[in-house]
Amino acid sequence: MSAQHNRAWLLVLPAAAVMGFVAVLPLLTVLNYSFHDIFTLESRYWIGLEWYEEIITSSRFWASLGRSALFSAIVLSIQVPLGIAVALLLRGTRHPTLYLMALALPLVVPWNMIPGMWLSLVSPSGLLGTPLAAVGFDYKFTALHTWALIVTMDTWHWLGLVVILSYAGLSAIPQPYYRAAEIDGASRAAIFRHIELPKIAGALAIVLLLRFVDSFMIYTEAFRINAGGPQGATTFLSLDLGEEINGFSYGSAAARAMTYFLIVITVVWAFVQVTRRREASA
Repeated sequence: MSAQHNRAWLLVLPAAAVMGFVAVLPLLTVLNYSFHDIFTLESRYWIGLEWYEEIITSSRFWASLGRSALFSAIVLSIQVPLGIAVALLLRGTRHPTLYLMALALPLVVPWNMIPGMWLSLVSPSGLLGTPLAAVGFDYKFTALHTWALIVTMDTWHWLGLVVILSYAGLSAIPQPYYRAAEIDGASRAAIFRHIELPKIAGALAIVLLLRFVDSFMIYTEAFRINAGGPQGATTFLSLDLGEEINGFSYGSAAARAMTYFLIVITVVWAFVQVTRRREASA
């Protein structure tokens, strides 16, 4: 069919219109605000790149960026290998669907409820606080304890997503691959390295992108646990942004939001380029 007679692209126009309304227009609005000093939405003054200069020259911004990057690296290094291991274990069970449903339950818990639930769990009279106190461990909101709680809470919340996507990728591997490996006498580690891992690479790429973006911009959970404390030890990028929004500094907040957006887009773009090069070389 010639290009002038191809009308299939018209089918994407409704989706494109919705995306333009809910994504592009708000993004352009935030971009416009980032170049202004805003006192009210009706009273704003053009200041150009001053907000961006103030942000990138601030030591607090770089400290928050480091904490956010560290948090993403920690949760990815824990959740992805653990999720793959659980998915491999589920393949040998009789009723994997039941386990997958149980692991998916935390995904439907509202975000604003999760911090309060975990705080009650680690309280001295909580389900976890009581046995911890019995063995002599006193949970205090130190920097180490707060980080450990946020990482544990995030892992509990999102591990099910990693397991489900990994299990879906493993289930799509044809059985002849395993029979051929068995005939060749391949070890379990060799099967995972040469058969399973390459076959679930696509699902893992989705997991890495989703978990990176979400963990990098974590807000509700970290704020409700210790409001960025103690002494700023858990002040991530999103908490700085929330502080400026709550302080009605809309111009600075818009510039900060655009800066974070560019960071995320750059990381995602780099990840996609690396993935494509690996696929091309393979």
